[in-house]
Amino acid sequence: MPSPQRPKLGQHFLQDLGYRKRILDELRLAASDVVIEIGPGRGAMTALLAQRARKVVAIEIDSELAARLQGEFAREPRIAIVRGDVLEVDFAELVREQGASECWVFGNLPYYITSPILHRLFEFRQCIRAMALLVQREVADRLAAEPGTRDYGYLTVSTQLYSQPAIVLSVPPGAFSPPPNVHSALVIFQMRARFPRWTPKQCQAFLEFAKRCFAQKRKNLLNNLATHYSRERVAQALAGVGKAQNLRAEQLSVEEIARVFENLSPGER
Repeated sequence: MPSPQRPKLGQHFLQDLGYRKRILDELRLAASDVVIEIGPGRGAMTALLAQRARKVVAIEIDSELAARLQGEFAREPRIAIVRGDVLEVDFAELVREQGASECWVFGNLPYYITSPILHRLFEFRQCIRAMALLVQREVADRLAAEPGTRDYGYLTVSTQLYSQPAIVLSVPPGAFSPPPNVHSALVIFQMRARFPRWTPKQCQAFLEFAKRCFAQKRKNLLNNLATHYSRERVAQALAGVGKAQNLRAEQLSVEEIARVFENLSPGER
């Protein structure tokens, strides 16, 4: 059996009680809230979340940890432990099972799988009111980046298409067991569609377009898009939003990238 100090899935468990309480306060949960917790680990936050919310449904992929938590919280009606993979769980079904229309999501995400989990969560954005995720500080900076900064890129655009992320708390390595080699940050996401009139198909088409825009960050937007559109069309689309041809994608806001997308792909409207 793996040692508790050396988690087999690369987890870094939040152990510092002071930081756990500060994180809980940042969530501002209501007594009627349903919280879906991703990767409860040893349950450091699970019991605290249950003190504030109506129900906590904790998803744990590690069978040994899940079994331990099921035993520990067997007599706690506010807590349900689900053994499963967050990338396969149906969040909408979990919310319906609790008689709710939406939920909060909380998670201390493993660094190597942050992006896939985020994309999975955005698939269920209709039933998620807000999220609070502990992530590597470098990733947090990319999620909340502003146009024109080094951290601004595809991950920023794909995140801000569906939500409004904000870094609310920095968490040092010593707050975890075992301590990671990087600092972490708590990011709170208010789930707000950037373009509420867009269909899911149009959102997906825009994300594919954004990938092309940031394909090679050192290239300007005209060169990145020239593999899919004529240079003349791209130049016209940029001119249509009042932008020069030599700009890079990171110099355009999400709205400006969207306008270029609409100019180039009128059939996607």
